[in-house]
Amino acid sequence: MPAALSGIQQANQTATAYAANWEYLSDELQRLDLFIQLRLLRERREIQPTTPTIMDQFRGLVISYEEISRLLTDTSRWRLDDGLSDKELADRQELEQSLDRLESRIQERLAASASEAVYLPLPVLARFFRLTPFETQIVLLCLAPELDRKYEKLYGYLQDDVTRKRPCAWLALDLFCGAQAEQIAMRPVFDSQAPLIKYQLLRMTDNQPEGSEHLFARSLKLDDRIVNFALGVRTMDARLESSARLVSRQANNRAPEVSEELRSRTLSFIRTHFGESEPDGRNLIFYLRGPAGSDRQALAETISHNLGLDLIVADVEKMMGSPSFDETVWLLGREALLQPAALCLEHLDCLIAEPDKHRTSLNALTEAIGAFSRLTFLLGDQDWRPRGLIGEEIFITLGFPQVEDRTGGRLWESQLDGRYQFAEDVDFDALAGKFRLQPGKIRDALMSAEALARWRSPEAAEISMDDLHAACRAQATPKLGALARKIIPSYDWDDIVLPEDQLAQLREMRQQAVCRSVVYGQWGFDRKLSRGKGLNALFSGPPGTGKTMAAEVIARDLRLDLYQIDLSQVVSKYIGETEKNLHQIFREAQSSNAILFFDEADALFGKRSEVKDAHDRYANIEVGYLLQKMEEYEGVAILATNLRQHLDEAFVRRMQFIVEFPFPDEEHRRRIWEVIFPREAPLGEDVDFGFLAREVKLAGGNIKNIGLASAFYAAGDGRVIRMSHLIRAARREFQKLGRTWDEAEWTLR
Repeated sequence: MPAALSGIQQANQTATAYAANWEYLSDELQRLDLFIQLRLLRERREIQPTTPTIMDQFRGLVISYEEISRLLTDTSRWRLDDGLSDKELADRQELEQSLDRLESRIQERLAASASEAVYLPLPVLARFFRLTPFETQIVLLCLAPELDRKYEKLYGYLQDDVTRKRPCAWLALDLFCGAQAEQIAMRPVFDSQAPLIKYQLLRMTDNQPEGSEHLFARSLKLDDRIVNFALGVRTMDARLESSARLVSRQANNRAPEVSEELRSRTLSFIRTHFGESEPDGRNLIFYLRGPAGSDRQALAETISHNLGLDLIVADVEKMMGSPSFDETVWLLGREALLQPAALCLEHLDCLIAEPDKHRTSLNALTEAIGAFSRLTFLLGDQDWRPRGLIGEEIFITLGFPQVEDRTGGRLWESQLDGRYQFAEDVDFDALAGKFRLQPGKIRDALMSAEALARWRSPEAAEISMDDLHAACRAQATPKLGALARKIIPSYDWDDIVLPEDQLAQLREMRQQAVCRSVVYGQWGFDRKLSRGKGLNALFSGPPGTGKTMAAEVIARDLRLDLYQIDLSQVVSKYIGETEKNLHQIFREAQSSNAILFFDEADALFGKRSEVKDAHDRYANIEVGYLLQKMEEYEGVAILATNLRQHLDEAFVRRMQFIVEFPFPDEEHRRRIWEVIFPREAPLGEDVDFGFLAREVKLAGGNIKNIGLASAFYAAGDGRVIRMSHLIRAARREFQKLGRTWDEAEWTLR
């Protein structure tokens, strides 16, 4: 009697549930041992020599003539009874009976385990991927060396090669199939579309140089994640660590800042769909559309928590940077099935912004979702519905609108949680008016502001308005890249010299930006306006009259970021590219309410022309598109032009403010001369600002250039800025402008 049979015969005949996964795996390994013993019995019949030879010690390393002869002449290879002695026949029958008893016991204990809800990973794996019993045996065959190294030696012996420590497809067929016809019938389980290979449960590797082995002679390697799953290890696939994370169902999920009606309705719909009333098992896909930080992910976490599911949150943008997006998204979908967990994909916009360009990636994504994920949440900020990609899945869009002005201040207060200390100057309504941050971004801004406060004053850690402004700007920094240049404002109201009416207009602009949450929110004007709630201004005037300086003054006062749009990067000769660049500018700037400054705007915002050819038609489309985006933008957009008459009247009509920057007269030139020099600058007693204002009839930008150049002249000789330095610098500025220089006119009086 084979030694392995004794344990089976002595086992308790009463079927009880498995106490643990290892107890179940032990029975499966015992069954594998019986299959191997049956194979060895046949092996012994096939190769047993009449007398021992010296070649026996080199078995697996050399092939003898006798072995070749036997392979060619043996016609009973597939008739197991042929050539067996009576004892060998009895041993085989007893092995088969023991195998039948063990298989029956395993099935009974599996049924008992299922009724008592005992979690056994391998049967779960078979159910997830609809594996046949034969395919499940192959998984166990590959798993065995991970549990006991003895199988490496056994596989090397059975495959007649001591270097082959992993099983090949031939060995699996030889162990678990009977006659040759059955082996041939089972070959399709190794096809690329069969579950084992399609779902990457295992792969067929080649230990030899490429193409040197027959397909079925290649080793079978169980995927590392599948090994861990079979052993009950719940950690995520290591290949997903850089782009995904697991949110446990036991996590203390925060309530999302969405209506209770939306939350309860979504949860009720999902429960009904996956209940008895929805037997077809169609997957659910929710597209949560809204700006970043709008608690879309919090809703996904809350829904998963209430359903008793973990949630895998993956960053599509990071996945796009992986070596193979298709493989990564496939592993992600499989991971959602293995956990099991709902799936949440954020930053979907990097794909759906250009669906035609990323069609292959979108196909891979939806294929993985359809194959694995019963419940999926997709997070994006633009309208989208997949075209021809979703099959039997149910696709539902839930909109998360931009934060309304009327809720902005209260929204900030709802996120305080009683843990922060604030200075007296903190005004949440003012913050809400400047920064359209969603709840998630507000929480991040509060934490960043607290860190800034602790760095400034570790003892008090009192958050000031400056801390909050800095934290908000950090959260809302737009990603404009090469399309714009960020300007750090360095001027304030004392630096700019303009007539009183123009200064009053600039201060009115500032006041509208500060009070928008009161007017649009508390007073309800946002309900009267579907668009045009931003602040659009036109600065027109000759070069150097202070248009850029005025934008800096307003940005510094409001403590908002200022971006100067690079028109050379925005305008493109390729059809559609200009509109795409404009869309990116306004979309990225929306959350921060950043001030967009379009210098020399007439180059882009010129008058629409009569359509004479295709170029005119597309140019007019660009102008119309820009009009639309300006009306939608709720921040501050400033257009600067030297020639107002070149602007389309449709633009002028949409401007809340039109500020004319006149060429400075003598009085204003004198004030400009007085303010351009810092207090630290050493001015000589002979400097006469009145004379300079009267004689140097240039704009403020040119005067600034003269003052700076004179400082460098003075730094090189004497270290005091004198009138001679200023006259010399003025001469150079006139030369730059191509103006006539008459030395006699500069005789000091």
